[in-house]
Amino acid sequence: MSKILEAQRILSDIGLTGTQINRMAGLTLLALANITEEKNWNECQNPRLTVVKGIMGFMKDNYEANYAENSRESIRRQVLHYFVQANIVEHNPDDKTIPINSSRNNYALTQEFLNVLSMFGSTDWENAVGAFVGQAKDIRDKYVKTKAFRMVPVKLPDGKVLKLSAGLHNYVQKAIIEEFIPRFAPGASLLYLGDTAKKDLVVDKVKLLELGIPIDQHSKLPDVLVYSEDKDWIYLIEAVTTHGPVSQKRINELEDLFKDCTAGKVYVTAFPNMTVFKKYSTDIAWETEVWLMDMPEHMIHFNGDRFLGPR
Repeated sequence: MSKILEAQRILSDIGLTGTQINRMAGLTLLALANITEEKNWNECQNPRLTVVKGIMGFMKDNYEANYAENSRESIRRQVLHYFVQANIVEHNPDDKTIPINSSRNNYALTQEFLNVLSMFGSTDWENAVGAFVGQAKDIRDKYVKTKAFRMVPVKLPDGKVLKLSAGLHNYVQKAIIEEFIPRFAPGASLLYLGDTAKKDLVVDKVKLLELGIPIDQHSKLPDVLVYSEDKDWIYLIEAVTTHGPVSQKRINELEDLFKDCTAGKVYVTAFPNMTVFKKYSTDIAWETEVWLMDMPEHMIHFNGDRFLGPR
């Protein structure tokens, strides 16, 4: 029996079905276990692999499986998603703070499943699989608790506490809420807060509609929207760690999206530190503001005769 068929049988034995045990799934398991056609299953390992260079690269180099690069989403959604749910794979096992949209995202077999996998082909296989499936809830609870422990708590202006998914981007958003607003928009209310895992974590639909801001295009909104009733200013804030500063192109998009909003618009790009700011400094539009998480008392204004005011 070929290694691909063996991998598919293993997936079937632990309870996966249908497309979860197809050829792509079998090849993904082989890559994650670092098993070539010549190796035995007791030589399995759990290297940390990215989808394209790691998993797809292994498939191509060892099994002549030449999937197009755009197949990475199919591998993520149709294979790895179910592997994670089945507790055979862990997402970013060594660093849960890696943002969802980072190229550093990686996957690895869980230690519990690795121990079982090494027994495939032996007389202990059936007992090992039975024990693994029987302990599935305990294993799942372990990884869920680990993930919850690494969530990012953020205290909103109204005192409510939310938890954002882990990652540098959300630490910047936390700083915007807890550090920027009290200093530069005191008394302002939070209208919108996204999350890398849940785009619309906070949405004040009533106020957004009142201000003429469409609420059916969340993917186009900035990361944070804050409104000052006293000044009738709305702060459009982008939290930037790997992409997306307030460039002129972005302003053009937002001006069109907010064309029915008469409130004064204040554009702010928030960075974690000076190093990231320098990387994107040439992309930032004039007449906008820059704020650094590690220097929360200061603001950088890009030209003009106004400071922290609508364009």
